Amino acid sequence: MAEYSWPTAEAASQVGKPVRRIDGLEKSTGAAKYTYDINLPKQLIAKALGCPHAHCRIVSIDTRAAEKVPGVVHVHVLREAGAEIEWQGELLAVVSAESEGAAVEGRKALKVEYEMLPVFANEEDLAAAEAAGRTKPAGGKIVTVREPGDDDDEDEFLAKEFERLFAESAHVVEGYYGIDVITHCCLEPHGSTVMWEGNRLIAYLSTQNVSGTDDGFARGLNITADDVEVRCEHIGGGFGSKFAPDYWAIAAAEISKATGRPVKLMLDRDQELKIGGNRPSGYIQVRLGADAEGLVTVWDSKHWGTAGSQGGGVSHTVMPYVYAPPNYRRDSIGVATNTVQSRAWRAPNHPQACAMSQTAYDDLARLMGADSYDIFHRNLVHISSQQKAEVYAAEMEIAAKLMDWKALWHPHGKGERRGSVCDGLGMGIHTWGGNANDSSATIKVHPDGGVEAFCGTQDLGTGTRTVCAQVVAETFGLPLEAVKVHIGSSRYPNSGASGGSTTVGAVCESHRRASQDALAKLAMLVAAKLGVEASTLEARGGRIGVAGKPDASLSWAEACGLLELKPLEVSASYKRGDASPLSSSGVGGVQMAHVEVDRETGVIKLKKFVAVQDMGLIVNPYLARSQIYGAVIMGIAFALFEQRICDPQTGAFVNAELAEYRLPRLGDIPDIVIEMYEPESERARGVIGLGEPPVISPGAAISNAVCNALGVRVPVLPLTPQRVLEALAKEGRG
Repeated sequence: MAEYSWPTAEAASQVGKPVRRIDGLEKSTGAAKYTYDINLPKQLIAKALGCPHAHCRIVSIDTRAAEKVPGVVHVHVLREAGAEIEWQGELLAVVSAESEGAAVEGRKALKVEYEMLPVFANEEDLAAAEAAGRTKPAGGKIVTVREPGDDDDEDEFLAKEFERLFAESAHVVEGYYGIDVITHCCLEPHGSTVMWEGNRLIAYLSTQNVSGTDDGFARGLNITADDVEVRCEHIGGGFGSKFAPDYWAIAAAEISKATGRPVKLMLDRDQELKIGGNRPSGYIQVRLGADAEGLVTVWDSKHWGTAGSQGGGVSHTVMPYVYAPPNYRRDSIGVATNTVQSRAWRAPNHPQACAMSQTAYDDLARLMGADSYDIFHRNLVHISSQQKAEVYAAEMEIAAKLMDWKALWHPHGKGERRGSVCDGLGMGIHTWGGNANDSSATIKVHPDGGVEAFCGTQDLGTGTRTVCAQVVAETFGLPLEAVKVHIGSSRYPNSGASGGSTTVGAVCESHRRASQDALAKLAMLVAAKLGVEASTLEARGGRIGVAGKPDASLSWAEACGLLELKPLEVSASYKRGDASPLSSSGVGGVQMAHVEVDRETGVIKLKKFVAVQDMGLIVNPYLARSQIYGAVIMGIAFALFEQRICDPQTGAFVNAELAEYRLPRLGDIPDIVIEMYEPESERARGVIGLGEPPVISPGAAISNAVCNALGVRVPVLPLTPQRVLEALAKEGRG
């Protein structure tokens, strides 16, 4: 029996099959219990007061009136007098009561006096940020083919070298591009329901880090992690924002300890948008030079943006995105604003980098009057490896056929108009790491044939339970329903957080390793019973026996009966970065958009979207396809609708409610065509994560399609009707 390997496509019975998710019925019927659904006996409902100001100092907090509200049991102060608050929404105090209504009334009765402080909240205006002293260098790098000599002043040499390169370029593009801050908008907001059993904390936490948040609670409460159990059966979205317990969950545990009662504290929707996390903004000034054929030879850029009160923003390391021309200079500047610090948001840095750099490549095509596809393809020689370039080329060809690119494409702004409506095509390409995280799993095989798997991972809604069951069932040659999967508790074997597209690779590693090890032990017993070599046995079709010899086999139940009275328990682990035949890293994708733009109203309508994605071995095509659909829809959201709007004078987040925070509706979603790229060379790489890559390119693809339609670049995402009309007016093409 081969150690740590995947079956061939022909031999596989579960892996690679479009299996429906095993928790689908629970979720569709409402039986699935999310953190918000956990209601414990005698629990208190907690509501937190958020600071209404973006920058202030707390002069005083008076809790006396709140404590007298009927039903209020406890008031917990989070920020004492004298504390400086640097963003709107920061939680100041928590009121816990017998009912939600009483908690809300108690919150209203809190009296806080504020001293107002200066506010800065306009990160797009770099000059204003510099004048206010709100900027600092955030990194940069210069690479040139020619290096300065020993006698050259390096700065002077590089300045002249870049000017020479641009002077020798056949085509030079200068552009400004940007992408606004968007916030996390998880369907289930951040929060927890907590209770104490003596000195042991039970925390039902909405988290994407089940195995890691027990340590977070322990640190915050000054106890040991073995006195904490975190449970998360289901989570209503995380996307990078729910790795830690957060101070509000620590506060809930403190309140529970003080009152001796369970406490439920979930953020309100406006609090979720204000402090639950956001994706940094990015704005760029760029100049690129290309030869007569459109091959970019030099790139020079400076980008800036904000990740919140600590500055930061989009890393310089991802610029220019995917392509690496032989000569480039890139600088980044962080802008500190009176807004909450960012958190990871699905493919950190990459959506912004793609939208800020591949728009420049499309503008090169516009300047040349060339087909954008040809320019993107021509520059594949600047991909980091020939193998990756070949994958992108193949994916581009597939995407072009699915989009019917050659038939539909026209020079920028030269398409046929239907009244005020014009259409256009655009594309973008992306990359991502996706290497498997740490993961451990325990497989228990019972003498009656029952099989259980235990792993401290979590299911973000991507189908982790189903994937685990598929891997174990595949290994043992059993039907899916024969395997019981247990996840969602920090008491189970440690498994890494779900971030960076690392979970499927991780749990496939641990579950395949543990189940193959368990099967090897079981095979030894079967081999002794049959009088054959264990290496000749295979598990298939509910039996363990010699391949091709049905008479020399035992049923699964008979084989497990050889265990007698004691279950077989086997654990296995995978450490991130270890070489393995089961998982790999590094994926890429190509996306194309077909849009219609009304030049009179500025409204953009997507007609079709094509996504071609590689991901190594596809464990479950059904679930993988679902991931790509969801990612594309999130991409459409930030390309056309989503943005955090802060008043530049007060710093107030003015659209922090779902009624104002625009998300796409059903009618905004076009025909989405998905092609999963899985030639045998991809399958041989093993399992690679998928969660993040497909969300990267929509911004660039849609922006480029709009530019192709109008012949005018709308420089900053989201591409709202107002911005479309302003761009047309600026170019005199309204």
